[in-house]
Amino acid sequence: MRLRGRKNIRESLEQQSDLVVLEPQELKGKWNAFFENDNPIYIEIGMGKGQFISRQSFNNPNINFLGMDIYDELLRRGCEKARALWKSERDAEEVPNLALVRGNAENLQDMFEPGELERIYLNFSDPWPKSKHARRRLTHPRFLEKYKQALSEIGEIHFKTDSLSLFEYSLNSFSNTELQMRHISLDLHRHGLRDDLVLTEYETKFVGQGMPIYRLEAVIGDKVVAEHRRNVAGELAREMKRNGAVTLNAISDEEYEADHK
Repeated sequence: MRLRGRKNIRESLEQQSDLVVLEPQELKGKWNAFFENDNPIYIEIGMGKGQFISRQSFNNPNINFLGMDIYDELLRRGCEKARALWKSERDAEEVPNLALVRGNAENLQDMFEPGELERIYLNFSDPWPKSKHARRRLTHPRFLEKYKQALSEIGEIHFKTDSLSLFEYSLNSFSNTELQMRHISLDLHRHGLRDDLVLTEYETKFVGQGMPIYRLEAVIGDKVVAEHRRNVAGELAREMKRNGAVTLNAISDEEYEADHK
C-alpha cells in the first residue's frame, strides 16, 4: 500500500501526543494509566483511515480504544477524522478514550502485557492471496498466538472481510488453534445494513456494490469461553426439550410403544 502523505507528517503527529502514540512499547503495561481510568481496552489492528475506530470511541465512552497502523499518513487521517467527529457531534476539542498507535502486529508482545487487551478487531485485513505469503495474514496461527497472549480472560477477536478465500483460510486457522467461534456470517448485511454494527470505509463501499461481507467472532479468554459453552449447552437443551415435546405430542401411545419394542 503506497500513500502520498503530506509534508511534515511526523512533526504533526508528534504535536498530538494526547491522541497519537508513536512509541507504544513505552506504554506496555501502562495503557490504563495513559487513559487515566481502568476501562477495558479494545484495539483495531490495521485501522485504515480511522472511520471505524473513531465511531466506536464516540459510541462507547466507557471503553478505551486503540487504532493501530504502520503508516504515518493513516495516523494523520485518523486524527483528523476523530477530532472532526467529536467536534461536530459533541463540540469536544479532545478525544478522551482513543489513541492512534504506530505499530505492527508482529510486535504486539512488546506493546502489551499479557491480558492487557479485551478485544481485537481485524477489519478487512490484507488477504495476501498467494500461498507463499500465508504467514503475513493477520489470522495466521502465529498471529493468533500473539493475540491469545495479549487478550484477557474475557478476550475476543472480531473479524470481518470481503475476501471469501481469506475467510475460508481464517475459519481453518481459528479451528486449528482450537478457538471457539460464534456469530459466523457469510453475508452480514443480506437483510439490510446492520445498524447495531459500525461499518468501515471499505465495508460501506463493498456493501454498496452488493458484495457479501463475511464475519465471525472468536472467544479466547477462559471466562468468555466458559460462558459461550454454557450458552451453547443451554440452547441445545432447550432445542432437545422442544423436539422431545413435539415428538411425544405427535404420536400416539400405541405408536410410541411399537417403536420401542
